[in-house]
This record gives sequence, structure tokens and C-alpha cells, in this order.
Amino acid sequence: MRLDAATRHVDLDPRAAGFVQTPYPAYAALHAQAPVFFWRQYGHWCLARHADVSAALRDPRFGRQILHVASRAELGWPEPDPRLAAFDDLERHSLLELEPPDHTRLRGLVNRAFVTRAILHLRPSIAALAHRLIDGFAAAGHCDLITPFATQIPLMTIAGFFGAPPEDAANLLGWSHRMVAMYQFRRSAGIENDALAAARDFAAYLRALVNERRQHPRDDLISALVAAGAADEKLTGDELISTCILILNAGHEASVHAIGNGVRALLEAGIDPLAAFASAASTSAAIEEMLRFDPPLHMFTRYALADMDFCGAPLRRGDKIGLLLGAANRDPAVFSQPDVFDPKRKTNPHVGFGGGIHFCLGAPLARLELETALPILFQRLPGLRLAQPPRARDSYHFRQLEKLEVGWDAGASVLVT
Repeated sequence: MRLDAATRHVDLDPRAAGFVQTPYPAYAALHAQAPVFFWRQYGHWCLARHADVSAALRDPRFGRQILHVASRAELGWPEPDPRLAAFDDLERHSLLELEPPDHTRLRGLVNRAFVTRAILHLRPSIAALAHRLIDGFAAAGHCDLITPFATQIPLMTIAGFFGAPPEDAANLLGWSHRMVAMYQFRRSAGIENDALAAARDFAAYLRALVNERRQHPRDDLISALVAAGAADEKLTGDELISTCILILNAGHEASVHAIGNGVRALLEAGIDPLAAFASAASTSAAIEEMLRFDPPLHMFTRYALADMDFCGAPLRRGDKIGLLLGAANRDPAVFSQPDVFDPKRKTNPHVGFGGGIHFCLGAPLARLELETALPILFQRLPGLRLAQPPRARDSYHFRQLEKLEVGWDAGASVLVT
């Protein structure tokens, strides 16, 4: 990392091998030298302090979009690439990209399904799924935990909650991975073409599923969304498809990486998992520390809706700003010994789920998945340990592992059927 102290411009390649594997030393340097800086590789200002990130998440002068208050001509933006129209059309109606009043309307329709009391009934099915998955590999004594467990818990849970047939889960996972690749640094034309094809296939699949639910509604989320769309036209057809894609993609992607990153952090810290997850209270504290210590999302971007100086960043209307959630979660001004994984941490105001009106819709479900599945994992696989040093995937600003190779005392594991 190279810093020009006079301009606060930082040269830091987000694809550099050292940064990909361990971004936290760079974050520590930013906290000490330039917590508000211009990231040259991205071409916009960024915030690393917890207070600044938290304030920006809640400040109505920032938005996830800008074209509702300014035209492309006013901003000096080129016209969108017509080649990517199918992908952009889905993004345009995504809840994550909207601002009030459209965001308020859509969020209100979907939010009721994700509040804690509405998803608690999923706990038995998540527990049964965890046992079933572990039954499949417990006797082996080793595995890559990402593929048979961390991926499957949130994928199968959100697919079932949503109403997608279990046999379609593999397609959902593939479409999601290919679409999410669009958000990584320096995406290639090949990635764009692949994401475009995935978006088309995903949308076609969902339109067929929506039409089927219109004819034969069930007790699932997609039927509820279809009904909401039919009531006073509160949800248009395009909004319905975009909302379904967002729920299915966001409903498992972050949770997969939260499980992988969290188990890694716990095992690398040399902490006894059974002790850390011995009670409901300790389980909750350990999970919040996992979400703080190594969160799945490290950058959340927003647009300045007006000219302003924000925390020392000179912004013009239409400028993008990066909120570094991963850096904010290691802010020494807020967290004592921020680089220490402490599952008993008492004060933990992390921003792993964001904040403000775009606070993660699926946070209650993600927490339920982790607090249900992880104690079962540690109970079923005694002596769980790292078998190889984990490697992070080159995918900033998402923080995820390529693999999580672990071993355990197979002879002591308990088969549950």
C-alpha cells in the first residue's frame, strides 16, 4: 500500500495476493494514517472508521442510486452498455438498488417475511438439514467444509423458504455465483457475458415459477410475493422477478461465507468450539464476533446525492463512496483489541449487516442459520481442526474462502439418522 499523505490518495491493488489473503494489516494502516482516503484503483473516496461508515449508512444525502435525482447527461455519464441490458434491467428493480419511496414500498412488502418471529419456525428444519449433511461426511474424518456444509445450509434453507424445488438448488447456486461475479474488481468481458446469460436463465426460471404459483399458490415466500403483487398492484412483474433474484442470491451468498469465515476464525484462534457454543448466550456472542472479525462483505458503495464535504471527503453530486465494513469492524477506537477473535466480546456494534434503510433484510435468517447449524457441527465433529491453511478467494469486496479443509476425530463422531 502506498499513501500520498498530501492528497490522501492510496495505491492498493485489491487483487494483490497479500491483500486478498489478509486485508486487515492494510486496514490497520489506513486507520492510523488515512481513515478517509481516495482509492485510486476504484476511483472514489472510501471510509474506514466505524463512526464514519455508520454515519454514511444512515445519511439520507447518500443513495444506492443517483439517476432518480440527476440525469446521465447532468452527471457526464455515458449511456449504459446495451449488451448488458438484461442484467441492468434486473438491477434497476432490485430492492438493494432502490431509494424511497420505491424502496419503502418494496421493503415493507418483503420485510414481514424476514422478521425474527416469522422465521423461527425454520429452526427444526435447519437442524435436521445440518444433521443430514453431517451424516454424509462424518465418517470420513476430513472434508472441505465449504462444499458439503457451509454452502448447503443457507442454500437449501432459502430455497425451501422461498418455495423452489430442492432439485433446482444446483441451478440456483450456479446462477447466483455467475451473477455476483459482476461486482468484483476488474471484471472481464467473459464474466459479463456469463453473468448476462445467468441473469436471463434465472429470470426465465422465476417467471415460470411465478406463473405456476399464480395458478397453484402454496405456503411459501414466492406465493406471498405473488399475492402482494396482485393486491392493488403493489408489486409489478419486473419488481417481483428482481426481488425474487435478490432474495435467493443474497439469502445464501453471505451466509455461506459467514459460516466459512467464522469457523476459520474460531479454529485459528485455538478456541474450544464446544465451550464457545455451550449456551444460547455464548452462541449468540460468538456468532456476532464471527460477523465482526471477518465479515462476508467488505465494501458497500453509495452515491452522493448532493455536493458535500463528508468526514473530510470532498464529494460532488454523483460521486461514489466506498464504505469499508471490514475495516470499520476492526476500528481500534470502537473495539478493544480489534485483531483478536474474542467470542465473549460483550460490546459488539459491528456493521457486518450494514445499517440504515439498506440494513441486511436477511439478517434474522442468517443469524438463525448460524446459531442452529454451528453448535450441531461442533457437537457432531469432536476435535474439529484445520487440516490445511485456508486460502481466501480473489473476489474483493466479498470475503470468502476457496476451501476450508478440516479434520476431526472420526471415531468419536456420532452418526445421526
